Amino acid sequence: ATADLVGCAIERAAARTGMPKGVFNMVFGAGVGEPLVKHPAIQAVGFTGSLKGGDALCRMAAERPQPIPVFAEMSSINPVIVLPGALAKRGEAIARELAGSVCLGAGQFCTNPGLVIGLQSPAYTQLLKNLGSHLDQQAGQTMLNAGGLRSYASGLDHLHAHDGIVHLAGQPQTGPQARAQLFEAEARLLVESDPLLQEEVFGPTTVAVQARDEVQLRSALQGLRGQLTATLIGEPEDFAAFAWLVPLLEEKVGRILVNGYPTGVEVCDAMVHGGPYPATSDARGTSVGTLAIDRFLRPVCYQNYPQALLPEPLRDSNPLGLRRLVNGQWSDKAIEGQS
Repeated sequence: ATADLVGCAIERAAARTGMPKGVFNMVFGAGVGEPLVKHPAIQAVGFTGSLKGGDALCRMAAERPQPIPVFAEMSSINPVIVLPGALAKRGEAIARELAGSVCLGAGQFCTNPGLVIGLQSPAYTQLLKNLGSHLDQQAGQTMLNAGGLRSYASGLDHLHAHDGIVHLAGQPQTGPQARAQLFEAEARLLVESDPLLQEEVFGPTTVAVQARDEVQLRSALQGLRGQLTATLIGEPEDFAAFAWLVPLLEEKVGRILVNGYPTGVEVCDAMVHGGPYPATSDARGTSVGTLAIDRFLRPVCYQNYPQALLPEPLRDSNPLGLRRLVNGQWSDKAIEGQS
């Protein structure tokens, strides 16, 4: 019923803008993805969901008589790296803020911080204790649907059953609401790219890792698959001492944050909501932000075209036409003989 109301609201908004009928459609039902992706009228696909589902849709699209692009957002654990200087100065605040990010929206954000990693120390152990205390106090939260809750409970069961992962905090997962949880995993699991530790648990849960030194921290981060985000929590002295983190993370993620939390996503020109596989199937696009529409545009070049044959927006007579750099100066003319 909620989805139906949302669909009706979007239809009314589209009508007010003069958008042609049929530009927006909402289709309900289980298993609708396959027939939509295979339909010859469909020329591109955007998808948000599981890695298994995204991979399946990508294969279907590639096997069509006319293959089409799929922009799938599938899986991300969004590591938060807590550096020693920040831990010493504001460990309690970091634990409180991190708990808020983990539990925001019942943890149902693609950018939910599913991994917290830092160097082994008494201060880091205390951070985990404080974080666990905040999560223990978190009331149960209602998820979007029953299927999401079942998937969350299944993900927790897999974490509980893993020999290299221990449960640190959180009320038992029972009843119709999601309970916040904190686990701790051995750093070697990241170094070895353990599949379970790489999998997103969609809900209010995070896994902590303590690296014994900088060498193991580097190896653990190198073991990560592609992510939407990575966050650095630190002080100026941390960023100087751990400058090697940025070039490493640039190879792993689509958005790097400093002293913020990844669940803050703004729709703006600069936003990148994508990342290397399996965060997304195509890291060149963003599914949030004003450039998201570019995923569904195909460029066409008009060369040596007479003005009369050019599309109207590209003609010199159009005052809002494209501008270009001519001899170091911006020209208001869209085209001068060529486009």
